[in-house]
Amino acid sequence: MTRPEPPADQSLASIESRMRDAGEWLQLEDGVIENLIAPRRVLEVSIPVRLDDGTRVRFTGWRVLHNITRGPGKGGIRYHPSVSRDETVSLAAAMSLKTALMNLPLGGAKGGVALDPKLLSMRELERVTRRYVSEIFGFLGPDKDVPAPDVGTNAQVMAWVMDQYSIGIGHAVPGVVTGKPLALGGSLGRDSATGRGVVEAALLVCQANGTSLEGKRIVIQGFGNVGMWAARLAAGWGARIVGISDVGGVIASEKGIDIDALVHATQRGVGSVVDAGIGEVIARGIERSTDVFGLPSDIAMPCALGGAVDVREAGLMTAKYVIEGANGPLTPGADAVLNERGVIIVPDIFANAGGVTCSYLEQCQNFAHLQWDEDEVNASVVATMRAAFKRLHEFSTENHLTYRAAASVLGVKALADAHHLRGLHP
Repeated sequence: MTRPEPPADQSLASIESRMRDAGEWLQLEDGVIENLIAPRRVLEVSIPVRLDDGTRVRFTGWRVLHNITRGPGKGGIRYHPSVSRDETVSLAAAMSLKTALMNLPLGGAKGGVALDPKLLSMRELERVTRRYVSEIFGFLGPDKDVPAPDVGTNAQVMAWVMDQYSIGIGHAVPGVVTGKPLALGGSLGRDSATGRGVVEAALLVCQANGTSLEGKRIVIQGFGNVGMWAARLAAGWGARIVGISDVGGVIASEKGIDIDALVHATQRGVGSVVDAGIGEVIARGIERSTDVFGLPSDIAMPCALGGAVDVREAGLMTAKYVIEGANGPLTPGADAVLNERGVIIVPDIFANAGGVTCSYLEQCQNFAHLQWDEDEVNASVVATMRAAFKRLHEFSTENHLTYRAAASVLGVKALADAHHLRGLHP
C-alpha cells in the first residue's frame, strides 16, 4: 500500500512515520495501521470571550480523541500560542502509544487553546476555560475523555474544568479531570509525578548499562514543573545538576547548582533562572536556551517544548543519555545525529509517563472515593515505570531496536491487539 503524503506539521509527520514503521515491523495486515493512526474525533471550537476591559476577543481551541480501543481518552489541555490542530493530533497520538506502552487501561487524547496565558488575567483565563469546556462538554466524562494539566495550565484550570462540567451534569464529578487540587479529589504526588518518572527513567537506563545516577552530570532544558522536579529528585540521588535553562537563558555550575535555593528563588517570583543569582549565567535569551546542551554532561533532560532539539542542538550535546521529559523534544533529524553517535535516547512515551500513570491512579481514587497517601502513590508510579522499562529494555535488546523504535512497536502492538480482539463494526 502506498503511504499517504506526510502532513506538513513536523511533529505529526514524525509520530505517524514511527507508527507506520512499527506497523511494518509487526507486519500488520493492510489497513490496520492507518486505522490506528487516524484520530477518532477532532473538534475545533470557537471560544468568544469578553476581556476585563470589556473588549471581545475570540480564541480557537481543539480537543482530539485519538484512540479509545483500550479505554477512555486521556490527555492534557495546553494553553500556548503555538497550539494548532496538527500539534494537538500528534500529542493525542503520542498519548495513545504512551498509555498502551505503560499498560494502562486508557486511550489517547489531547486538547488546547491557541493563546498566551501570561497575557490574560486569572478572571480572563477562567472565562476561556469555562467557555472551552462548554463547547466540548458532550464529549467529556470519566468514561469518555478525561483531561489533565499540560503546558500553560495547572491545578486551578483543572478545578474550573471540573466545576463547569459538574454544573452541566448537576452534581460534582471529580473523575472528569485529573491533576486537580487535593481539596477537589486530586491525588497526592501528582505535582512531582512526571519529573519523578523522568528521573526513574534515568535511573533505570543507567542501571541497564551497568552504572548509577550518583555523580552523573545532568543538564536540564526547562525549569517548569517537570524540569524542577527532575532536578530536585535527581539531586536527591546524588547527581550533579551542572546546567539549567529556561526562556531567560542558561545557568551553570561545574560543582552542581543549588537546586533548593533555585526553587526558593522561583517561588519568590524570579522570572527566570538567570535572574536568581545562582550559578554562572552563560547565556541570556530564549534563542540561547539550548546552549545548555553544550555543557559537559552525562545526561541531558529536555523538559521544555516539542521540537526544541534539532540537528544543531544535537550536535552540541555531550551527554551519553538523553531522557525526554517534554513531549517530542527531539526532531527526527536530532534523533538521527544522536543515534549515529551511539547516544542512548529514552523516548518521551516512556520517560515522561509518570504523569499519566499518576493521573490514572487519581482516577482510581475518584472512582473508589478514596485518597491514598503520597508514599503509596509514588511507589505505584515507580513500580509501573519499572515494569514498563523491563518490557521495553528486554524487547529492545532482543530485537536490536533503539528504545524509541521498541517503544513504538510495543505501543502499536498493544493497540493492534486490542483492535483485533474487539473487531471492526459493522
